[in-house]
Amino acid sequence: MVGPIRGRRSFQFPKRTEDDAETSPQTTEESPGNRFETIVPWYHARVLEGLDSQTAATLDEADLGNLIISILHRLETAADAPPIAGSHEMLATRLVDEMRGLGPLGPLVRDPDVSDIMVNGLESVYVERGGRLSEVDVQFRDVDHLTHIAQRIAQNAGRRIDELSPMCDARLDDGSRVNIIAPPLAIDGAAISIRRFRKGGFTIAELARLGAMHPGMAAFLEVVTKARLNIVVSGGTGSGKTTLLNALSGHIGFEERVVTLEDAAELSLMQPHVVRLETRPPSSEGVGEIPMRDLLKNALRMRPDRIIVGEVRGPEALDALQAMNTGHPGSMFTVHANTPRDTLSRLEYLVMMESGEMPLSAIRNQVVSAVDLIVQVARFRDGVRRVTAITDVAGLEGDVTVLEDVWSFDPTDGRFKSSGNRPSFTDRIEELGFGDELRASLGRPGSAVATGT
Repeated sequence: MVGPIRGRRSFQFPKRTEDDAETSPQTTEESPGNRFETIVPWYHARVLEGLDSQTAATLDEADLGNLIISILHRLETAADAPPIAGSHEMLATRLVDEMRGLGPLGPLVRDPDVSDIMVNGLESVYVERGGRLSEVDVQFRDVDHLTHIAQRIAQNAGRRIDELSPMCDARLDDGSRVNIIAPPLAIDGAAISIRRFRKGGFTIAELARLGAMHPGMAAFLEVVTKARLNIVVSGGTGSGKTTLLNALSGHIGFEERVVTLEDAAELSLMQPHVVRLETRPPSSEGVGEIPMRDLLKNALRMRPDRIIVGEVRGPEALDALQAMNTGHPGSMFTVHANTPRDTLSRLEYLVMMESGEMPLSAIRNQVVSAVDLIVQVARFRDGVRRVTAITDVAGLEGDVTVLEDVWSFDPTDGRFKSSGNRPSFTDRIEELGFGDELRASLGRPGSAVATGT
């Protein structure tokens, strides 16, 4: 058996560079990258034979990589050893991925340009780079290999995946969101979807520079966040709701106590006084579930200044609206909806499902009094995610909710447009001393060319 390496650590996970292109998972079948993958099983099996499992379990990934490198130097002298394609460090990285990480998905997870990884069973893997989907040449050895990686992801997050529990939401150590659905529900093998988030997130100003919004919209969102307006971020799947919510949180005062509630923790707030809560699914016996609604009820007892809910999708909608109405201004949450008007309808529907006999007029009053602003986001065919509307929930006229766009995006000409209208909450913002900033952010009625598109 081989003991632990002593002395300074030299092993590091290699960073992806242009020089690594020949060993990238995106290469063709005859490429050196594929030849590299074919030797992984041979060296993996023999490295495991040469490792003291108890010693290896005590090592961090850097020390384990050093240890594997020393074993590789010895193994490659064997008569039947396949030549090592690429460097010993690269092979050691792959073997660490096999032992502790995500196997062949490891290089994709470390690629900063990859925002989504989609495993569609045994032989089909897609990634999103720069808003564009493309298939990559990453394959698992067999169904057992894919299942083992899926189970490791779930286990590391305190979840389980098997025939009795074939669905799982989890997160990786870097904060990436993971969804797994396994056989018998997934016919072609386990399907794994990984949504990656930029380390440190984006600021509102950075999103404006990237073309997600006009600089005036960024300035407006900064003002309303500092002024503690209640904001709902709405959009479809993958439209950037969580990214925008995280960016908005950057303008929350550092003196405020913030409680975040999520199904899988993704938000990364910069404030020092943040309490992060996460729901818990039921155990294999069907007990122990802690749903979002229970977390919300508990959060109200934690003396929060603001409550941020990652996504409202069920009976917790009523509790979230009541929190906004009862002493927690500046609270935020996201919801799935395609337009600001659809957002209100969805909230009314979710509240109606829970409240039973409450009349629609009372529900609508509750929604309108709670929500000050709706920020609509969408993902376009070019892959760019944009804020398509910032909408003032102005009040009720009879039974109709009055919505007025403050800023909007016109996809026909690719321009962000300011209405120039005075929002219904202007007086509140002026009382807080942000009147000049608000007026400067409203811009002039008309249009401005989208930046960074």
